[in-house]
Amino acid sequence: MGRGKIEIKRIENTTNRQVTFCKRRNGLLKKAYELSVLCDAEVALIVFSSRGRLYEYSNNKFAPSHSNIRSTIEKYKKASSDNSNATSVTEINAQYYQQESAKLRQQIQMLQNSNRHLMGDSLSSLTVKELKQLENRLERGITRIRSKKHEMLLAEIEYLQKREIELENESVCLRSKIGEIERFQQANMVTGPELNAIHALASRNFFNQAIIEDGSGSAYSHPDKKLLHLGS
Repeated sequence: MGRGKIEIKRIENTTNRQVTFCKRRNGLLKKAYELSVLCDAEVALIVFSSRGRLYEYSNNKFAPSHSNIRSTIEKYKKASSDNSNATSVTEINAQYYQQESAKLRQQIQMLQNSNRHLMGDSLSSLTVKELKQLENRLERGITRIRSKKHEMLLAEIEYLQKREIELENESVCLRSKIGEIERFQQANMVTGPELNAIHALASRNFFNQAIIEDGSGSAYSHPDKKLLHLGS
């Protein structure tokens, strides 16, 4: 008949407890040895008896015999610490990114709501005070937009006025050259086609100047009127 199942609890009889300890200790040491040999595993086993006596086993091949157990324990501590730190850092990073993600989602929602309010949508949820603040915000924005528009228009007018002066100077210079060429032609130093080309260049420059003076140039000759028109 097979041996009956043993109830796992403290053996009260001192002699029986000591005998069981010796048998099971030897069996445990044997199993540790077999595991290390069969599976090429690094095994360290520490057992203290009820009287405080130490029994140990280690198969660490890379440490002196007197420090096998200590080397394996240090290796265990390092591995345990690395795993703990890695887990802790991972958890901290996960929490941080979750918080940042929640903040960004909240900011996006606020910006979307603000944009809808500026477009005149979703106003039913706003109070009278909030509507007044929105109105003031829109008025300030329109004021800045108009100011920027006037600034750009004035800069363009200033550029065109400078361009008008440059064209006038070029026209005077070309007229002077034409006069010189006509005098040289009289002395047979310039042919007819060359003189015609100079006349065409002068005419084109004079035409550009006329456009500025007779067309939009009338506004530039009277900058006060132009500023009055922009202000209206």
